[in-house]
Amino acid sequence: WDARAFRVYYLAGALLSAPLLGVGSLQLWKRPWAGTVGLIWAGLAVGVAVAMPVHGAFAGTAVPRAQAHLDALPRVVAIAGSSLGAAAVVIVAVATLRRRPLRNALIVAAVAAAGAASALTQTAVSAAAACFAAAAALLYLAVRSPAGGARKGV
Repeated sequence: WDARAFRVYYLAGALLSAPLLGVGSLQLWKRPWAGTVGLIWAGLAVGVAVAMPVHGAFAGTAVPRAQAHLDALPRVVAIAGSSLGAAAVVIVAVATLRRRPLRNALIVAAVAAAGAASALTQTAVSAAAACFAAAAALLYLAVRSPAGGARKGV
């Protein structure tokens, strides 16, 4: 690990993953403003990742703790974006539950697994990896489920 690798890791995981899942859900729900919000968020996230001061020494191969290397502001931005992104996924899933119960249940389960994985990255890396794999598999199953895909609309 070094400061550059940590910035990329933090950008892709903490700043972009959940918010962009939320944007994708809103776009599938035919909200035309969601793409603009997603682009603005992505620009903000890249700006935060580039400008955030990264301090402390990186040692070993373990996933670095954000608290040890970042000030509060980038962490608050990540928490806000992740919370809003997860809320968007859940709101869209609940709003369209009658039309796609299996797919929506799988999507919500995937978001929950990804959230669990994020919480575990600092304490149980193997469990976090299993949760990330489960999240990816659940999202894949949701997209491939017979209830219809994004091509048919949400």
